Amino acid sequence: MNWEQLLSLKRFGDTNKRLRKEQDETRLGFEVDYDRVIFSSEFRSLQDKTQVIPLSQTDFVHTRLTHSLEVSVVGRSLGRKVGQKILEKHPHLQTTLGYQANDLGAIVAAAALAHDIGNPPFGHSGEKAIGEFFINGEGKKYQSKLSDKEYQDLCDFEGNANGFKIATQSRSGREGGLRLSYATLGAFTKYPKESLPKKPTSQISDKKYGFFQSEKKAFVDVAEELGLIKKSDDHLRYNRHPLAFLVEAADDICYTIIDFEDGINLGLIEEEFALEYLINLVRDSINTKKYALLTNTQDRVSYLRALAINSLINEAVQIFMTNEEDILKGHFNISLLDKSKYEAQINDIIKLSVEKIYQSKEVLEKEIAGYQIINTLLTTYTKSIQNNFEEGPTSNYDKLILKSLPETLSKEGSIYQRLLNICHYVASLSDSQAILQYKKIKGFTL
Repeated sequence: MNWEQLLSLKRFGDTNKRLRKEQDETRLGFEVDYDRVIFSSEFRSLQDKTQVIPLSQTDFVHTRLTHSLEVSVVGRSLGRKVGQKILEKHPHLQTTLGYQANDLGAIVAAAALAHDIGNPPFGHSGEKAIGEFFINGEGKKYQSKLSDKEYQDLCDFEGNANGFKIATQSRSGREGGLRLSYATLGAFTKYPKESLPKKPTSQISDKKYGFFQSEKKAFVDVAEELGLIKKSDDHLRYNRHPLAFLVEAADDICYTIIDFEDGINLGLIEEEFALEYLINLVRDSINTKKYALLTNTQDRVSYLRALAINSLINEAVQIFMTNEEDILKGHFNISLLDKSKYEAQINDIIKLSVEKIYQSKEVLEKEIAGYQIINTLLTTYTKSIQNNFEEGPTSNYDKLILKSLPETLSKEGSIYQRLLNICHYVASLSDSQAILQYKKIKGFTL
């Protein structure tokens, strides 16, 4: 892989090559990507989607939206720092082609901003609930009508693949989805493979999948433009865009440190116990006199959080640049933080978060409710659409359900496309919207 291709400004539908030197510096293409994500309706719905604590009434607990904004800020810093070093190492990118260090920051920031845009309501349990519907629920009856990969798309419904669908799918008047640059789409795709085979290797890029069968052609177009290295022809797999490692690192840094902060502020983790974990990350940078002046939990945690994020940013940049040649060759196969000198401390924090936060009674009880809500929505919508098209007969109730669905939801196409579109629609709902839809279907509210 080479940086000139990897930093492509091309967008869906372009017929002429976009050159960096010809860009308007006041409206730079990579910065336009950020704007298009932040003004999208799919991004706005993240303000009411679970990050860790579902349906929390506490204003300082993170939603998917605040988490995404913070990941984008960390991603921007990572991209800019790496950008400076990349231009020092490959000066022709700047002198001949006109790229600036902030370009890489803008790409990573936009991809990081969008990284959760495809996630369904109720956190990661929402993905599992959609999958369970097809593995053990009413959706299992459709298996014989789908190809193996189509069925796997549904059984392992993946927020990353759904995000790529949002970014690229066309509909009337909106060709090419959000029309992001191919560089940003490449950086966004942490798992550049289709759903089968499942986890073919232990490489980090094979852990999940990054596009549905419906967007396979679109992804191949992006991958070929960027010059991503193809790892397999029979089952489509590519090496990552190098900047995807920075997007991943930004997400890893934020959920490790900031989810932990939420747990402390909610009282799920004892302050004295928790602060020791954070201090282990920042012993080299902490100002003990300043820290001693902080009189409350929130300020102490906030100070340590800021130092910890800064330490991990600098560490991730150093690891990326040390391994840049291997990354470009497709030989680097783990996350950046897996090579961090702070790996033990990070793992300690994650282990405690799993025990005290992710498996807390409040989280588990609301995830159980989320399963029931999503199962009810999928059962109702898929039955009505399938009755209308092939299974029949279509009842008056089915007709009412179909009319209640948005006009933007395509009800045409193959059975795979119809089922995937329903999953895509349910995934687009915020937590509150999903609950409201459930109550209406059950007749609990008007």
